[in-house]
Amino acid sequence: MLAQDIGCPVVFPQERCSGSYTRLRKSRWAIKGLARAREVYEISGLGMNNSYELHQGDQPLLISLPHDGTEIPQPIAQRMHQHALSVPDTDWHTGLFYLPLAKALGASVIRPRWSRYVVDLNRPADGKPLYPGRAETGLLPLVGFDGEPLYRQGQEPTQAEQAERVESYWRPYHQALADELARLRQQHGRALLWEGHSIRSVCPMFFDGQLTDLNLGTADGHSAADELLTNLMRELGQQKRFSAVANGRFKGGFITRYFGQPETGVHAVQLEMTQVSYMDEAPPFAWDPERAALAQAVVLDLLRTALDWISSDRGATVAASLADQRRGD
Repeated sequence: MLAQDIGCPVVFPQERCSGSYTRLRKSRWAIKGLARAREVYEISGLGMNNSYELHQGDQPLLISLPHDGTEIPQPIAQRMHQHALSVPDTDWHTGLFYLPLAKALGASVIRPRWSRYVVDLNRPADGKPLYPGRAETGLLPLVGFDGEPLYRQGQEPTQAEQAERVESYWRPYHQALADELARLRQQHGRALLWEGHSIRSVCPMFFDGQLTDLNLGTADGHSAADELLTNLMRELGQQKRFSAVANGRFKGGFITRYFGQPETGVHAVQLEMTQVSYMDEAPPFAWDPERAALAQAVVLDLLRTALDWISSDRGATVAASLADQRRGD
């Protein structure tokens, strides 16, 4: 059963309700000295269903924001603790961060309506752990990043409910990802999936101390060509404001690992940003325009570097070489 069948969901900061989506506030922004009006794409005419919105671009680049959603359907929300209803573990403002960059580059963008508390789109559908032996939240999270339970005692989801949520919320997003990557690959011969994520810079459940600002992940080289990652790290070396690392604590989640198949011409890169790089990490998790503009400039350069590479002859040559190696194995 989809949320449209069970009434209006609980509304959170992005003010989405009953299938309509908020238009983010217009403001002026500058990247590379160019003034642009920041406006969210009109939803009318975009590919979307009740679980996600998709803007189709004309370049071989798809930006996926699987933890951007903030809504929880009422039948689920009424079983949760009050503190969970503010969805504090959201990848806050990633839509606001990436939409103008995608528009500038002609990239496709997909983002969900529903919170990761409903179902985590960056986990496998069978619920198997991404990092065996390490702390992580699951497909249907039971605790938040602070370790506190999300559900009232005795109200946790059952196995049957997990299967239902996978079908209603998880599968539509993943099918849309697959379809859009197939469209881009058919049109351009290859495609790049960019997974946009963010997290609090201090989160003891997952790592000690303060996290590096920009964390690139290619599943230790399995989801994207080494040459592409080298180019991205070289680009990051041109700036000094943000610290950066490749395949450190965050190597890429399920989406990066599953869809990144370089030998087929589809490369996937995850960028996990610290939220302090562009916003206030304490409630109410306010967007900081000045900090955000600096971070957007750096990420725009990364996206341009990646897009240039995937669009070049090198992108085609590397895919062919990896395909030959796979056949040889």
